[in-house]
Amino acid sequence: MALRHCLVAFLLAFVLQNGTCNGIKWLALFKTPSALALNQTQHCKQLEGLVVSQVQLCRSNLELMQTIIQAAREVIKTCRKTFSDMRWNCSSIALAPNYLLDLERGTRESAFVYALSAAAISHTIARACTTGDLPGCSCGPIPDAPMKMKKSGSQANKLMHLHNSEVGRQALKASMEMKCKCHGVSGSCSIKTCWKGLQELRDVALDLKNKYLSATKVVHRPMGTRKHLVPKDLDIRPVKESELVYLQSSPDFCMKNDKVGSHGTQDRQCNKTSNGSDSCDLMCCGRGYNPYMDKVVERCHCKYHWCCYVTCKKCERTVERYVCK
Repeated sequence: MALRHCLVAFLLAFVLQNGTCNGIKWLALFKTPSALALNQTQHCKQLEGLVVSQVQLCRSNLELMQTIIQAAREVIKTCRKTFSDMRWNCSSIALAPNYLLDLERGTRESAFVYALSAAAISHTIARACTTGDLPGCSCGPIPDAPMKMKKSGSQANKLMHLHNSEVGRQALKASMEMKCKCHGVSGSCSIKTCWKGLQELRDVALDLKNKYLSATKVVHRPMGTRKHLVPKDLDIRPVKESELVYLQSSPDFCMKNDKVGSHGTQDRQCNKTSNGSDSCDLMCCGRGYNPYMDKVVERCHCKYHWCCYVTCKKCERTVERYVCK
């Protein structure tokens, strides 16, 4: 599914109106109270994180704002879930629009958030069209919207954010899979209807997380008559269209340091038996960890009754958990 040109132009213009260096401040929309009806133009001034031009777009397109707000909520939720097992756990994204340096600078972390935000906007549009929640949906191809850069701000940062946003959209496009439904007598597949459908945003986020882990550090250098982003250590080749890029290295996020946007990992839960990024050795940065006992209530002794329901009891058990020192 896709949208008419005017709808796509609005949605992409909206998220880009901040300028590419501040292009994720609109994620503050996730804080919008559900009680806010957004049926009057004066409501637009109550939305956090919007610049003047975005408020104007809001006033003239009130019926589309719930889709934008939903996209912001999806980005916040998905980012934190995707990075819950790592030192940088995307918790600072909830500070929108007043980010710390982990997302204000041209870091690997900001690369991921820009890519995920771009993917989430397109994903939410497609889902809203499918459910009939958006007006103006059609079945034509989605046109490419030009991404204009304002003169202010770092040219290198602008190029980086534009590149990573496009990586996010392409990752979403690549996630489309063929889905089919059979029609026929007794469930036979004599007739089959097939269509291309999007995967869940969490699956796209996992793909982008892999790109985050293998992201390429770049520099802004002249190539021909213009400056381009080129790999810092392999500047003989251009940047690949499918890879996330960043300009500035990140701290290890072990200790709390607001100056660099690190919350630290003290009191973070870790996995004693894991060999991955959530292991107590890696998560706690060698500082050690403390055990504690936690009570867990679970469904148990479930029975199936004909026909057709299941009854369960609730059982309580004690488990040992660990948090970083």
